[in-house]
Amino acid sequence: MPEIPNHERFFRFGLFEFDGLTGELRKDGKARPRLQGQPLEVLLHLLDRPGEVVTREELRQRLWPSDTFVDYDHSLNTAVNKLREALSDSADNPRFIQTIPRRGYRFIASVEVVNGAVTNGGAVTGAPPPAKPTEIREPGAAPPITGELRSVILSDPEDLPPASRRVVRILFSLIQVMYLSFYVIALANLRQWQPWLSQEVPHAMWIFALVIVTALVGIPIRLYLLSAAAFGYRGLTRRFLNLFPLLFPMDELWALAPFLLLDQISVGLALAVTAALLYVPFSQRSLLLMRDGDSKKS
Repeated sequence: MPEIPNHERFFRFGLFEFDGLTGELRKDGKARPRLQGQPLEVLLHLLDRPGEVVTREELRQRLWPSDTFVDYDHSLNTAVNKLREALSDSADNPRFIQTIPRRGYRFIASVEVVNGAVTNGGAVTGAPPPAKPTEIREPGAAPPITGELRSVILSDPEDLPPASRRVVRILFSLIQVMYLSFYVIALANLRQWQPWLSQEVPHAMWIFALVIVTALVGIPIRLYLLSAAAFGYRGLTRRFLNLFPLLFPMDELWALAPFLLLDQISVGLALAVTAALLYVPFSQRSLLLMRDGDSKKS
């Protein structure tokens, strides 16, 4: 993406003055916390194209190299939240940054670029608008995955309603207690269900070993997540998303836990409970993202 000339990197919008070179922000002449990192890059990109929709995919390409492994949706929402906080802006009643659902963002305030063009609600006078960057891909390369395609697999944070932090903490903690109960009960009743498993299931010893290993790994993880939720650890969402690739296959495996109780419940009930448990890993992720959406909406 072409760099903005240095003499055109001082902006005025609303009561704010912003120096893109240093990240310095002033409101009514009073200094505000300096912008840096991802919030700074987001604001610069939006100011490059006032009045235009800047897609989330474009912002991802600007903020993170293609080989970076990160939860883009959550990280981008966090950057926009911090930017809105610096501008005293609101997603519900935006004065500067408008959310375009499932697409991206638009800078809706009038912007004056000192020693350059003046824009009014997105109409540029005095100079042509910056050229849109041209995406260059190797011949035959697959197009990038869009937010719409991603949301088919996992919930898009922008589609989730905000939820009370207290409610989320309670529900998230209950889920961790549920899994802890699965692990403890299964280990405590090894002698009861091991003979049945050996008779009914081929290669039962492998399944037996897998249950023990995943339970022993899951217990400390669940205790950590339970304490993090109970005491309100900062960054819990980020830490859980980092653990999600490990927890997901474990949780899907333990969705079969009701079948260990077939001597006490019917097969139909075991199938019904298993079907519900298959969704629980996704519900944990959604709950934490909804909590973040309540504190700072994107």
